[in-house]
Amino acid sequence: MKTYAVTPSIDTDGWFVKVENVAPTALYTSKDAAIEKAEQTAKENSPSKLVIYDQHKNIEEERSF
Repeated sequence: MKTYAVTPSIDTDGWFVKVENVAPTALYTSKDAAIEKAEQTAKENSPSKLVIYDQHKNIEEERSF
């Protein structure tokens, strides 16, 4: 099962979607846009898990697909 994560960018004002702790592929300007893309990708690669972090890198929510 792959794990996808939505994490805040430290260097810029934005959000990353990461897969299995690999370097992120895109920066999203809004958290909602990043969650939408991560959720879509996780659903396409089911079974998978989506972990959403807050600005302080604390787990805010987990979803399974």
